[in-house]
Amino acid sequence: MLSAEEKEKMMIVRVDTPGLQYDINAIVKAFYPDRDVRVLEPDLSVHDESVLSLPMFMEVRFPGDPVTDDPERKPDKTDGSDDIESAATGHICVADKQFEFRADPQIGAKNSFKLRLYDVMCEITGRTLPWGNLTGVRPTKIAMTRIKNGESDDEILEFMRGYHRVSNPKSDLALDIAHRELTLLDRLDHRNGYSLYIGIPFCPTTCLYCSFTSSPIGAWRDREDTYLEALYAEIDYLADASCRGVFRSYPDTIYIGGGTPTSLDEEHLEKLLKYLCEKIDVGSALEFTCEAGRPDSITAGKLAIMKKYGVTRISINPQTMQQKTLDIIGRRATPSQVRDAFNLAREAGFDNINMDIILGLPGEGADEVSDTLRQISDMQPDSLTVHSLAIKRASALKQHLDEIGIEALKNTDETMTLAASAAGNMGMKPYYLYRQKNMSGNFENTGYATPGKECLYNILIMEEIQSIVALGAGSISKRVDYPLNPESTDKSDIPVNISRAENLKDIESYIARIDEMIERKRELFEK
Repeated sequence: MLSAEEKEKMMIVRVDTPGLQYDINAIVKAFYPDRDVRVLEPDLSVHDESVLSLPMFMEVRFPGDPVTDDPERKPDKTDGSDDIESAATGHICVADKQFEFRADPQIGAKNSFKLRLYDVMCEITGRTLPWGNLTGVRPTKIAMTRIKNGESDDEILEFMRGYHRVSNPKSDLALDIAHRELTLLDRLDHRNGYSLYIGIPFCPTTCLYCSFTSSPIGAWRDREDTYLEALYAEIDYLADASCRGVFRSYPDTIYIGGGTPTSLDEEHLEKLLKYLCEKIDVGSALEFTCEAGRPDSITAGKLAIMKKYGVTRISINPQTMQQKTLDIIGRRATPSQVRDAFNLAREAGFDNINMDIILGLPGEGADEVSDTLRQISDMQPDSLTVHSLAIKRASALKQHLDEIGIEALKNTDETMTLAASAAGNMGMKPYYLYRQKNMSGNFENTGYATPGKECLYNILIMEEIQSIVALGAGSISKRVDYPLNPESTDKSDIPVNISRAENLKDIESYIARIDEMIERKRELFEK
């Protein structure tokens, strides 16, 4: 049963046509980040019947018979939404106002509805959003696909600004990154190759904002071998499948992430890397990344091990250089430990070091962000990934914000501009971008890098243009299919199908059912 306080925060939207729940929720929530948006569709199960009696914020009505979107009349299939049956006309009703909706055949009924809903929300609130009505995580994919289709920059910008209401700065950014990505991808045969991801679901502690598959390493310290044995079984499958010609003999890129891979002790980190190098041709990969995200997990010994087995790129992620914030979000490392870890990595010979920061952390504004950027600039990393804080339901941050109020998050145009300027001053250019639900300020995550230090894996995973073999608890393998007999045009480089196979998130279940995880990959890649 919901409390009176929970009901007070609810914003109820009713819609008489199924298939719009995700998009309505995402757009309305973007304008009202402090509210619990509930979209009630026909036949939707409601666990608490009292929700049905709450006053409506909005009602969406589609009179007449539903019509199916014509795929041939929908050039934009890249905003993360699925095809649905929708209606050609309808009304969006808010309080005593009624706004008509009519489908535009250039973009189809669903995208037309999203555009109209966004315009209605702008009129009601007097606000606009930097990314307009885009609800998907890959806005650069729109620009990239249209470049491949032969459209000019002006045509792409007109489409993004007109049909998605993306602001001029953000549409310029997306187009700039799409062009840079295409140039970087010339280094590899992404159609016929694959990339390898290995997940290590352990961290020293769990950060306040985190919802990833991870567990405090202390609970697994005497069972690291147990997890590694399951990983070895998946590596064995990949090695065997490569010998049988299912995969090319080597991956284009390798990415060990998590969690925090360096939360493994030195003995087990070396065991993993040694086994991987014995089974897979690591040396032929264009890049080999290992996240060393938590500075308090980095030792000279671990850095030496990573160099020994061919790791070419690492991440040392402060998230912030403000001690007060580090204490709030549960990261044990101090700013001085961040600097020490960075210097150790340089001394170990790493010349491609990324650093992550998060904008919008509780209590941080322009002054704190500016100071963090100053300290990072003093270290001169090779790349900087700027994240906008995403409020995940499964994170402790959600409960924390319920207590202190969402007003504590202050991600703004100013802080985003500060980060972009700092990256530019370090000689970096933006090279990949993605978005998440419930991002502070409704902004984005952007990766900046000095020339030649970009992470190809980041581009491949975000643009969904190469198959990814993913090992470890919570990882998701992805198969990307292209036309079997492509014509000699740029359009042949657009995937025709993307399918996935997930590993179980629960670590114990992943280990116990490792044979099933391998079978899922076999079904994905071999059938």
